[in-house]
Amino acid sequence: MSELSELKCEACSADAPTVSEAEMHSLGADVPEWRIAERDGIMQLEREFTFRNFAQALAFTNQVGDLAEAQGHHPALITEWGKVTVTWWSHKIGGLHKNDFIMAARTDEVAQSNVRAD
Repeated sequence: MSELSELKCEACSADAPTVSEAEMHSLGADVPEWRIAERDGIMQLEREFTFRNFAQALAFTNQVGDLAEAQGHHPALITEWGKVTVTWWSHKIGGLHKNDFIMAARTDEVAQSNVRAD
């Protein structure tokens, strides 16, 4: 369990700063399997998780959804047969916030509790 996964998300206002380049690399070290992607000028954290079948992928999607609701911070989730793509970013600030790295670490914990194909 990473220290990040033990933190709670903080309320994020529209004027909150995005993480700096240095913070991005420091926080990213705690979630090494996540990649930073830029879409339409917005930095995002993304990871694909693989499963043995659609039922496991759907169960994982629902668990991540429950986690997101509990923290009040929601990802983009694409559920396919045997695969779920999770993308975190802070919509209000149009980029990455510490909350996104916290949720990536928590998503990793959810994945570790599931039977996965890889």
